[in-house]
Amino acid sequence: MLPVLTLLAAALLLLNFPIFAVLLLSSLVALAATSSVPFDIVIQTLFGSIDKFALMAIPFFIFAASVMDRGGMSRRLIGWVEALFSSFKGGLGLTTVASCEVFGCISGSSPATVVAVGSLLFPALVKNGYGRAFSLGLVTASGAIAILIPPSIAMIIFATITNVSVGALFMGGIGAGLAFGACLGLYVLYHAYRQGIVTVGRFQWGVLIARTREASWAIGMPVLILGGIYTGVFTPTEAAGVSAVYAIAVAMLVYREMSWSELMKVAVDSAVLTAEIMIIIAASGIFSWLLTISQAQLGLSQFFATYASHPVVVLLLINVVLLIAGMFIDPNSAQVILIPLLFPIALAAGVDPVHLGIIVTLNLAIGMYTPPFGLNIFVSGGVFQASYRELVAAVMPFIAVSIVALALITYIPSISLLIPQLVYGGAW
Repeated sequence: MLPVLTLLAAALLLLNFPIFAVLLLSSLVALAATSSVPFDIVIQTLFGSIDKFALMAIPFFIFAASVMDRGGMSRRLIGWVEALFSSFKGGLGLTTVASCEVFGCISGSSPATVVAVGSLLFPALVKNGYGRAFSLGLVTASGAIAILIPPSIAMIIFATITNVSVGALFMGGIGAGLAFGACLGLYVLYHAYRQGIVTVGRFQWGVLIARTREASWAIGMPVLILGGIYTGVFTPTEAAGVSAVYAIAVAMLVYREMSWSELMKVAVDSAVLTAEIMIIIAASGIFSWLLTISQAQLGLSQFFATYASHPVVVLLLINVVLLIAGMFIDPNSAQVILIPLLFPIALAAGVDPVHLGIIVTLNLAIGMYTPPFGLNIFVSGGVFQASYRELVAAVMPFIAVSIVALALITYIPSISLLIPQLVYGGAW
């Protein structure tokens, strides 16, 4: 069964079939050709894959992020961050990284972050001497932070597959996201000093206070989500529902930048995006089940036991596998295919499950701007009118910096685990 399943999936992927069709069609053909298992189990597995409480958070977070973006909150957040960093050497570049960190708290979408932050800051970066190539690479790479900073759809999917605490993953993402952003920020500073880039303004308390007041309702969103989870007031899934209600109230009643007709359009767009994610998860359920009964995980485990029994080597190989996968398929699809295989191996090597979840998420975030099929590359190409070749050259230095950040987060577990341990006491 395994050769039929994998070869057919690879062929359909090369033929550019949608990922849910790749997973479902290859599973159905492999099941029909090599097994007498009744097809009723396909329906049961498809439904069972999405019949999970944690997945209810996905549509709420998607909807809340869309409302905040179209309701004027993202613009205010970026203005607030700019007031904080504009007086530093390389302040505009640091503003870009920090804005992606903050916007990631309300978005969770890497392409959306590239568009929202890049549309506002990319022209200013070029104008202030950062160079077109550096500016393209910075915006394209920094947008991937949104996958790592909570609330993260990728972390919710990982938690659903592995039964790891969503809240613990969110808390782990804070430290890892800040560390990743710090590595990008250091590279920005290096570039700014090497190129002699001057500051674009000076720090003014009056401006900061005014912009903080203006953005206070938007800043309240991540505080509400993470604070509610941290204090145990509500679960991550409940936090998603609360965030949606909060976003509607702020966008329509406080900032008054969204009408009822716009809200309905956001709801429809969010429903479509939710359906796209859910159908992939459902189709992956049957695909993962067939991989399990065909003993693919056993063969992979034997390989790791033979050639990579030490945790350092296991994590290195897992990083390589995930980086390669991220080059070709999106983070959600990569997880549902690979995590059922890699998770037991990592646990057997003594890797903490929350630490593994952060490593997986960061790997797949890097894949968002890694050639040949990194989605952020194509998004940036459309938004900033840049050629594919130009963008590939622009992101290469940032991929190198990201690999350094990945190594630090992989081999210094406390970066990811310190906050979860403080919150949960290591019980997840």
